[in-house]
Amino acid sequence: MAAPAYAAAAAVTPERVCGSGFARVPQSKQAVQTPGKRVLGHVYLLYNRRTGAACVTTIKTSNVGTPTFVMATITTQTRGPRSRASGENEGRSVKHYLGPVKTYGKGRCVKYMGTIHGKGRGAEAAKSAWKSWGACG
Repeated sequence: MAAPAYAAAAAVTPERVCGSGFARVPQSKQAVQTPGKRVLGHVYLLYNRRTGAACVTTIKTSNVGTPTFVMATITTQTRGPRSRASGENEGRSVKHYLGPVKTYGKGRCVKYMGTIHGKGRGAEAAKSAWKSWGACG
């Protein structure tokens, strides 16, 4: 007998998605919610001190096991007079989570967000707010 979708999803953690050496950045968990405040999942920012990599993942808590469009985006900004921003994003239809989406983050400030679409035609999309430049490694 196959395990229910919620059991498989419960085994998914941001640390497992991003991999060995990654730890959550304090206060980085954000709700991914519809304009009506319905939470469809969460987006997480993690950092690897050894490699300097930043990782973001979006994990569904609604419609788990059913493919819906999910996106994870991370943007880094260098400091100084010639500061510039660069980013990575990934989006596709998934059953449980999207990620890891990684970028080099040592000495850089990070912004990130997640998106999850509801199930069915006309379903609301949920987004996290862009977390302002912070988590500067």
